[in-house]
Amino acid sequence: MDYEGMIIRPPSEANSILLQITLGCSHNKCTFCGTFRQKRFNIKPDDLIFKDIEYARTHFTRQRRLFLCDGDALVIPQKRLVKILKQIRERLPWVERVGLYANTKSIGLKTDEQLLELRDLGVKIAYMGLESGDDTVLKAIRKGADSQKMITMGQRVRAAGIKLSITVLLGLGGKTRSREHALETGRVLSAIDPEYVGALSLMLVPGSELYDAHEKGEFEVISAEEMLEELGVMISATRLTNGLFHANHASNYLPIRAKMPEDKEKTLELISQALKGNIALKPEHMRAL
Repeated sequence: MDYEGMIIRPPSEANSILLQITLGCSHNKCTFCGTFRQKRFNIKPDDLIFKDIEYARTHFTRQRRLFLCDGDALVIPQKRLVKILKQIRERLPWVERVGLYANTKSIGLKTDEQLLELRDLGVKIAYMGLESGDDTVLKAIRKGADSQKMITMGQRVRAAGIKLSITVLLGLGGKTRSREHALETGRVLSAIDPEYVGALSLMLVPGSELYDAHEKGEFEVISAEEMLEELGVMISATRLTNGLFHANHASNYLPIRAKMPEDKEKTLELISQALKGNIALKPEHMRAL
């Protein structure tokens, strides 16, 4: 397979075929992220993509899922993306689900009819980084969208019948916006009502603007206990009709996997017990991105 640079994929795509069709991220401005700073966004040539599909046809016959890398595959023009998906369907007929990252920009470039077309061609799940529902935080991290746009685009993906997995980032509001960040994120998650929510805990990445702001004393990272308190407020404010709320990423201090709404109160009690010291938190040295 032709891979360039670091390949990022969601934890749930660990056993998927990883097909890199773009390089980097078309936005690439978020202050907390240093993942794609060394990559200039580009769409890979079709001949390379189709060559990788042929390689997968021979070597990856057991995988039933495929993930389109890098950070922003949905931004590819519809005609070209459809061509790639049709090639996947033709050459890898055993693949049952195609996943990709999506942001408000790339979703906004697709009509409702085009989203339906992608679903019919195998795109069954999209991963969207909400990070925060607080407009003040979204502006500060240069996310490129406000909370209403997040809601609108998330709802459009769901209306197309594509499952939605949303990522939020604990601690992103720092000490000054922690509660607002938690409450507003719960509000936005409730409005979108995704199938999956993944909560990660902030880890500052050297070279990112947020890391530099912390070094200058302009951004204060909250403690492990404060992140747990923030998570509790967020979960309390989140109303999902039938979703999974995960906080079991390697960056998290307390692993959580809750089916909502039935596990909500049990999860809040778990967080409460951890804050009382009755449940041990993950040591700092064991956390990772």
